[in-house]
Amino acid sequence: MEISKGRNERAFALIDQAVLAPSSHNTQPWLFRISESAIDLYADRSRALPVNDPEDRELTISCGCALMNLRVAAAVRGEVLRIELLPSSDAPDWLARASFCEQSRVFGWEAGLGDSLARRRTYRKRFAAKPVDSTTRDHLVSAAKAEGAWLRPLLSESVRGQAASLVAAGDAKQWGDPDWRRELAAWMRPRHGGDGLTLPALAAPVTRWVVRHRDMGRSVGAKNRALVEAAPLLAVLGTDGDGPRDWLLAGQALQHALLVATRHGLQASYFNQPIEVAELRPRLAQLLKGGGFPQILLRFGQPVDTEPAPPRRPVDAVVEFMESGR
Repeated sequence: MEISKGRNERAFALIDQAVLAPSSHNTQPWLFRISESAIDLYADRSRALPVNDPEDRELTISCGCALMNLRVAAAVRGEVLRIELLPSSDAPDWLARASFCEQSRVFGWEAGLGDSLARRRTYRKRFAAKPVDSTTRDHLVSAAKAEGAWLRPLLSESVRGQAASLVAAGDAKQWGDPDWRRELAAWMRPRHGGDGLTLPALAAPVTRWVVRHRDMGRSVGAKNRALVEAAPLLAVLGTDGDGPRDWLLAGQALQHALLVATRHGLQASYFNQPIEVAELRPRLAQLLKGGGFPQILLRFGQPVDTEPAPPRRPVDAVVEFMESGR
């Protein structure tokens, strides 16, 4: 169909920023359908991780992160978007609609996060040994709350140690599963591929073979335990419910917190093993006060160097056009 050039360019500019969102294994499991009046967000389940994420919970959270980026990008441009969360059993892939509104207004906090969109990174190394101050911590908690989720810092050394043990237990469980290792290896790719967990081109075949054939749960678990224990700030992001709409809220809350962290000079990384392994999730929940469902276990801190931008597929690869008024 034909869409006006101005509307087309406007939508593409927003989606170009939306796809900077994080996703499990960098799968980028989103699809945007553009009409004359809206951008619709769909789950691209061809990019799902059926072993690591059998319910597509993390896939939906990733799409929620992309939706938050879309909101921030619109605010930077002075656009007004009306957001509707739409997941239902009748149309499970259709997650949200962002409708263009013709009026313009000045945005506050959303526009203020625009500079963080391209600077956010997933930082997998050890952070600088510098604590996250209480004011910044409160800003992160408020960011999650603003999106209908919660962020609970784990401040007790005992609780942090128990969380680290759950991460190591999750590593042992996952790496002991040949199907999980094969799925992980399938998403290890050279950087020029545009998605996946990037490796040097020459090392990729050997690394994939090793991952497929060797259970490295003990060594990976020990490394991750140390990273969790040394985290300047360890926190759990969660929701009061545990369905697709809640996962979308969690994704928007996560990305809001990540962008706030970036603005404060912090980066984050994820240790979701205790949530991905079903029998460990209730044990992680027991460490928290207040109930609810843990969705993301993550650490924040100050990076000691600069990570390169992760690869992304071109916008053309994640966009379709459709008739208005679906």
